[in-house]
Amino acid sequence: MQLMLSAIVGILYACGLYLLMRRSLLKIVFGLALISHGANLLIMVAQGGHQGIPPILGAHGAIPEGMVADPLPQALVLTAIVISFAVTAFAVVLLLITYRHTGTGDLADLAERRSE
Repeated sequence: MQLMLSAIVGILYACGLYLLMRRSLLKIVFGLALISHGANLLIMVAQGGHQGIPPILGAHGAIPEGMVADPLPQALVLTAIVISFAVTAFAVVLLLITYRHTGTGDLADLAERRSE
């Protein structure tokens, strides 16, 4: 299972980097989203897939018996989801503003208009 998830992480990163090198601003935004999803999956794969009971104290502060799940990767992924949503929203707003002012979303056209 770990090998398959690692391959999926590699595919997400590869597709995201491919889209980041395209000329369209919309494809760049999709590439950012794919890389952020790959990073979230990478954190979960790095956790190791250990299963356990939730790390919640019982009544009167009783510590749960047995193996408990590590909450750190879950907290990191939750933080990464919020940050990637903010970055994606910011990139979409920049894309819309650029399109409204220039009428194009192509980086080559933007470079030509700037040189004129």
